[in-house]
Amino acid sequence: MIRSVLLLALLSATAATAQVVPEVVGPSRVFTPRDVFSLAQATDPQISPDGKRIAYTRASGDIMIDADRREIWLIDVASGRQTPLGVAGSSRPRWSPDGTRLAFTAHADGQKPQIYVRWMETGTSAAITALPESPADIAWSPDGRMIGFTMFVPGDGSKLGASIAKPDGAKWAEPLKIIGQVHYRADGAGYLRPGYNHVFAVSADGGAARQLTFGAYDDGRNVDWTADGRHLLIATNHGKDPERDPLNSDVFTVDADTGALHQLTTRAGPDEQPVASPDGRLIAYVGFDDKLLGYQNHVLSVMNADGSGTRVLTAGLDRDVGDPIWSGDGRSIMVKYTDHGVTKVARAGLDGSISTVASGLADGELDRPYSSGEFTVSKGGIVAFTIGDATHPGDIAVVGRGGAVRRLTDLNRELFAGKTLGTVAPMPVTSSAGKLPIDAWMVTPPVFDPTRRYPMILEIHGGPFASYGPIWSTDDQLYAAAGYVVVYANPRGSTSYGEDFADRIHHNYPSEDYDDLMSVVDAAIAGGHVDPNALFVTGGSGGGLLTAWIVGKTDRFKAAVSQKPVINWASEVLTTDDYTAMARYWFGKMPWEDPEQYWRRSPLSLVGNVKTPTAVMVGEEDHRTPPSESEQFYAALQLRSVPTVLIRVPSASHGGLADRPSQLVGENAAILAWFDRYRGK
Repeated sequence: MIRSVLLLALLSATAATAQVVPEVVGPSRVFTPRDVFSLAQATDPQISPDGKRIAYTRASGDIMIDADRREIWLIDVASGRQTPLGVAGSSRPRWSPDGTRLAFTAHADGQKPQIYVRWMETGTSAAITALPESPADIAWSPDGRMIGFTMFVPGDGSKLGASIAKPDGAKWAEPLKIIGQVHYRADGAGYLRPGYNHVFAVSADGGAARQLTFGAYDDGRNVDWTADGRHLLIATNHGKDPERDPLNSDVFTVDADTGALHQLTTRAGPDEQPVASPDGRLIAYVGFDDKLLGYQNHVLSVMNADGSGTRVLTAGLDRDVGDPIWSGDGRSIMVKYTDHGVTKVARAGLDGSISTVASGLADGELDRPYSSGEFTVSKGGIVAFTIGDATHPGDIAVVGRGGAVRRLTDLNRELFAGKTLGTVAPMPVTSSAGKLPIDAWMVTPPVFDPTRRYPMILEIHGGPFASYGPIWSTDDQLYAAAGYVVVYANPRGSTSYGEDFADRIHHNYPSEDYDDLMSVVDAAIAGGHVDPNALFVTGGSGGGLLTAWIVGKTDRFKAAVSQKPVINWASEVLTTDDYTAMARYWFGKMPWEDPEQYWRRSPLSLVGNVKTPTAVMVGEEDHRTPPSESEQFYAALQLRSVPTVLIRVPSASHGGLADRPSQLVGENAAILAWFDRYRGK
């Protein structure tokens, strides 16, 4: 009840104070909170082998269910004409090798998703499975007779003692829950059921699915087939202690008849996403030799089908690559990578040559401008990909070999018609720490007067090993529509600038990334559009940590909102769902081995300096930076009489803090209300 009253008060404060944009009669000419419920975007584009059709999943907002409705749509590449598949809740489209059928997943109300096949000539669809759990990655065999997939298989779990029998009709408490597995909870999933993911195969005509892998191993990552259709390719961790050494995965083949496993790679580190060449001679995959650094690039490698003759193809790129797809002629491999915040598709030749094929990929999270995107390739080399920019969430585009990019969809055209959005422009910055170049962007209000100075919000990305780019951000557009200039940046530690740039914060986070961000603020003020006496700061996850760090280092901001932060590293690394890796890679020692390092890098160590009014926000089901982190900061601020509120988002995970449109709108309104409270006239 208290939380509801607080949120209503903050929303009311926003209505009372955010009056920068003039009221208009009729439809709004700027992006509004209600528009959030109508946003649409395209994901998972799958081009047919002949390059004539694209199947993709369209996510369309629905205000009545406070969520997206998802359905597969088909595009005729030549004409651009679109038609829905006609199956509500469908996703994960995958073309058969001859392009005559489309496999996908869908579910009836209240039932587990199943694998369906659509016969394209007749338009007939049929469920080919009746699975007890949800299928994950799916892949056609080369002859089109079988479909491989991965699925969770429940286990018995740990037992400890036995209770007495409950009398008939008695109302007892729930039985004890005994947890014994190392990986026992995950953000977005909560406390995990005992069990493991395994590989299955089912006839494309339907029938009983056969389980191919067994044992106490998670084999449910990517699945592909060898060219002869006799084996499946998977990446899995069958090391000595896979749960405590989660990055040490290897490439295996799985016999499609017997389930026999054969290991192809053996290095220490992740080997992932294996795909076989069209002629079956080579296998491409991504990974790296694990040096226990905070960040390392995945590089593209190829090896012979028996695991011999490994060689790296992208050693000179110095960017993280992923999602390898062989060209139809087997002479090159398409991969995705991000460069200076912009996601691209590159063609990697077997001779080590690299050339960019497409740029400006975008999809994924709509709330913040994280670099992202997806693509596929036809046998003839046509690339279908999700394209976007700062004023367009993800759409579908194609590009041929040496041709121009052609956008095939404009899913938000009607929503944005007649509206003026905030303008996003690059803002190069030189950091005061070592003169390091820093990429930054400025979002100006839709009704922008260059002769005025505006209040400014510094919005900081999480990760910390991630990057922002010049793509759509719902939060930033709403901040701009409320009359704020927004700046965001990729300080040291961000990805897409090479390993050295990211590892400048290795065992040293937070550190000079603070100086980078202050240099971004200084550059924004120097541009003449920002009021230096009306500065505000917010960010989520790693950005929430840096927000808390900033208010402990400086009083230059009028107010702050620290979203889902890390506050105390010692408690964080032992309560996060990623506890088997975080301390090992980010600190090198456990909290009890080097408590001084953990304390020195914790924002809680600076809380005695904080004077800035600072709100704290967290999802109630956050298992990555658990609510206890935010509550520590809130309690410390209260004990010091620093103005603060604790904003808890019901049922929200770390990654899903803004998944529900109503929550995104409420969070954004609460942040604006908090800033407006301290903004002055």
